[in-house]
Amino acid sequence: MRTGLIGQKLGMTRVFTADGQHVPVTVLKVDNLQVVDVRTKEANGYNAVQLGWGTAKPKNVSKSMRGHFAKAKVEPKRKVAEFRVSDDAMLTVGVEISADHFVAGQRVDVIGTSIGKGFAGAMKRHNFAGLEASHGISVSHRSHGSTGNSQDPGRVWKGKKMAGHMGDVRTTTQNLEVVSTDADRGLVLIKGAVPGSKGGYVYISDAIKLAQPDDLPFPAAIVGGAEEETPSVEAAVNEEAPVEASADAEEEKKD
Repeated sequence: MRTGLIGQKLGMTRVFTADGQHVPVTVLKVDNLQVVDVRTKEANGYNAVQLGWGTAKPKNVSKSMRGHFAKAKVEPKRKVAEFRVSDDAMLTVGVEISADHFVAGQRVDVIGTSIGKGFAGAMKRHNFAGLEASHGISVSHRSHGSTGNSQDPGRVWKGKKMAGHMGDVRTTTQNLEVVSTDADRGLVLIKGAVPGSKGGYVYISDAIKLAQPDDLPFPAAIVGGAEEETPSVEAAVNEEAPVEASADAEEEKKD
């Protein structure tokens, strides 16, 4: 299980496919995303990584958090969040993760705080049909009707759908498709809408209900890290090849 990412919702736009069809997308910004701290089973009872998004002015950060960032040797962050990970997906404190952590076509789950609607009626809040438009109904066409029972139980059940505060709650949208990513600008384009308002923060993670592509960066798309390790492995393989060839040549001379 890989770590997720913190993203800032910039808004919605659309992109065009090769055959000219437009796809509505939500643009999420990944800015200076670094590992601030880690949680281990030995010390904390579970495995997780703590990520920090963006850069904040020290005067806008509490004294305790300034010490927390100084211990990790990273700049103060504007948003901090934890993501559970498996044992083999732990990361090192201080590494930076790019937007290429996700690939086009994969499915992700996005968690955010929905837009607050204030006090809303039952029709808007719960999609009630409302009362009839005629047959003696007056004034209360958009009311929710009866809310309780008769003498038994003689009260309104807890959790009854009624008018009340709507929105401004933690919401998860599952199985959204990643259209594309731009590591240079730190953008992740996701098909459709994601919860939250413009400027709000969301948490993006691999979909838990669907299988993921085999080409996902593991344990993460680290900036300037994974790219440097691959050539060294290939160079080691290439260095061993001439030795094997020379051994074969000596055997042919003996024959």
